[in-house]
Amino acid sequence: MVVPSLKLQDLIEEIRGAKTQAQEREVIQKECAHIRASFRDGDPLHRHRQLAKLLYVHMLGYPAHFGQMECLKLIASPRFTDKRVGYLGAMLLLDERQDAHLLITNSIKNDLSQGIQAVQGLALCTLSTMGSAEMCRDLATEVEKLLLQPSSYVRKKAVLTAVHMIRKVPELSNIFLPPCAQLLHERHHGILLGTITLITELCERSPAALKHFRKVVPQLVKILRTLVTTGYSTEHSISGVSDPFLQVATNTDTSRNAGSAVLFETVLTIMDIRSAPGLRVLAINILGRFLLNNDKNIRYVALTSLLRMVQSDHSAVQRHRPTVVECLREPDASLSRRALELSLALVNSSNVRAMTQELQSFLESCPPDLRADCASGILLAAERFAPTKRWHIDTILRVLTTAGIYVQDDAVANLTQLIGGAQELHAYSVRRLYSALAEDISQQPLVQVAAWCIGEYGDLLLEGSCEETEPLQVEEEEVLALLEKVLQSHMSQPATRGYALTALMKLSTRLRGDSNRIRQVVSIYGSCLDVELQQRAVEYNTLFQKYDHMRAAILEKMPLVERGGSQVDGEAKESKEAQLSETALVSTEPQASKLLDLLDLLDGTSGDAQPPPPLDPSQGGALVHLLDLPGAPPPPPSIPNLRVFEREGLQLNLSFVRPSGTPALLLIMVTATNTSGADVTHFICQAAVPKVCGRPGFEVAWALEEKRLSRGGGWEEEREGNDNAGTSTWEVMGRGFETLGFGGVA
Repeated sequence: MVVPSLKLQDLIEEIRGAKTQAQEREVIQKECAHIRASFRDGDPLHRHRQLAKLLYVHMLGYPAHFGQMECLKLIASPRFTDKRVGYLGAMLLLDERQDAHLLITNSIKNDLSQGIQAVQGLALCTLSTMGSAEMCRDLATEVEKLLLQPSSYVRKKAVLTAVHMIRKVPELSNIFLPPCAQLLHERHHGILLGTITLITELCERSPAALKHFRKVVPQLVKILRTLVTTGYSTEHSISGVSDPFLQVATNTDTSRNAGSAVLFETVLTIMDIRSAPGLRVLAINILGRFLLNNDKNIRYVALTSLLRMVQSDHSAVQRHRPTVVECLREPDASLSRRALELSLALVNSSNVRAMTQELQSFLESCPPDLRADCASGILLAAERFAPTKRWHIDTILRVLTTAGIYVQDDAVANLTQLIGGAQELHAYSVRRLYSALAEDISQQPLVQVAAWCIGEYGDLLLEGSCEETEPLQVEEEEVLALLEKVLQSHMSQPATRGYALTALMKLSTRLRGDSNRIRQVVSIYGSCLDVELQQRAVEYNTLFQKYDHMRAAILEKMPLVERGGSQVDGEAKESKEAQLSETALVSTEPQASKLLDLLDLLDGTSGDAQPPPPLDPSQGGALVHLLDLPGAPPPPPSIPNLRVFEREGLQLNLSFVRPSGTPALLLIMVTATNTSGADVTHFICQAAVPKVCGRPGFEVAWALEEKRLSRGGGWEEEREGNDNAGTSTWEVMGRGFETLGFGGVA
């Protein structure tokens, strides 16, 4: 059974009801097949309905080129319903790139000559939208006649069409000069606005027109004075708003969308012309009223505009902060996202407590796709405007507890550094974190910070009650059991298990009980599948077994390191200079001796005391590896000499040298030798390097010994002595690559 073709309204409903893009394509393909069949049958009664559906499909982005000829047929039809759809299709489906657009020139000319205003308006709109230069030349006379028609509806459209013609064919300026002077006497504001636009185009493209219209400047000033002193023009109304381009912000009706559009244009005008502060406050208050509108589109526009103005008029936007916060609870995701961005921009030192509380409440109930932005914004605001360190720590802890999996990677490092720098809050922090960890171990960043803090300040956790927190009695067995739970949990990431294992290791020096339980747990992970965790466990086992006397000193509390401070920069610079300095191998004995001196473990020794006995090389190596001390890197392998070219008495040999001070630098010596019996002239040697050598971090430099060489060019050989054999040598220095390919032309 053949499925009947859908009506336009039914087609729209079915397309909007499609749940997937595949379903939408299926609906459109079936309907396009019906439309093609109807066009082939040549049904004149329903042709305009089929084309209307095709235009809707075209607006959705699907191909509709097969409807171009149908547009021409409908334009040539005597019925107005056909012409209306045909002209609309011509404006959407035809342009200057299709030759078919020239076929409607005669139809437009006939319609412009008719006395039906609606048909003339359709023809003028189409001509001003897609009229080519050829069409403008052919129809300029008809448009000129319509400029003086009695109907203001036709004259306004004719003026706008004349503007399009001047832009397409500037030599048509002389045709439209005489009517402009008469059009300036019009009282219809739409015609006046179009005439001013036409005069502006004429003056920009014709010096003669500029000279001609200098005489009408007093008349233009008179028109402006009349606009200011007289009322609105009632004949020009859009949805009940008269003269929308002459409205002001204080008396425009906002109960209609047209009035809201006028007010929004007023706001944009105030923002763009850098108005006085009073006007900018007025614009912001208009946007504040938009936030209370029932239309979601108007509220979205208001939030976006306020976000643009918050930097320049922060205090004025702050007055609408309660309304902006209410918009956070919008069910629409786009509105809540804009409200979140604006709320974060409104946070300052005076309202940080109240705004952070509102944002944290929003974080608990916001959609998952907004949690990352909300959490990052709260952490950034707390870092910038935190009134106290304790409040800062509490804020980060609440964010980690609520949405820990959505925070960025640096949140853990920032909080550990913050806690480490607040010595007076160590006991408070470790108790808060222990309580949070005991309640939930699913938030990985929170678990990592808690494990680090328990490992560093576990002794404070077992001491007496802290004045700033509720009394909390914790036993050693409870702390160890909680960390073991983290290690065994399937929710724990490898990095989290590393934090917990290190915390257990540090607690072996902070707890007063026996450390056998900790030693057993650490030994279990010596055979873990995760390489990083296994390495850490093996090193800790080595510390228990062979260096137990050094364990307390090695596992001391971490010193505070300032981010971006001079100390860090200095250490990084010294480390870089040390790596670029001498690369001579250092024996294991001096390293172990310096390590023992550094840790000051030789109590009671004096300067005259004998040095300690040398350590076993394998033990020293393990100790150095245990503490991750920087060791000398192994020397890179040497590269043998290579002959890359030999033909007709010309040889190219490569030799490779690595300077001792910069092992990352490879010097490639290219030696060209002429063993033939004659001179070689016009010799060009080109080096081809991989694409990677052009990336940042790779350098290719050319140097020549006693020869001239240009990059991408060649060099002229100078013979040495009286024999025919010549030898030339130059250097090619490259970073990051090992071999080069050479090609020579003799």
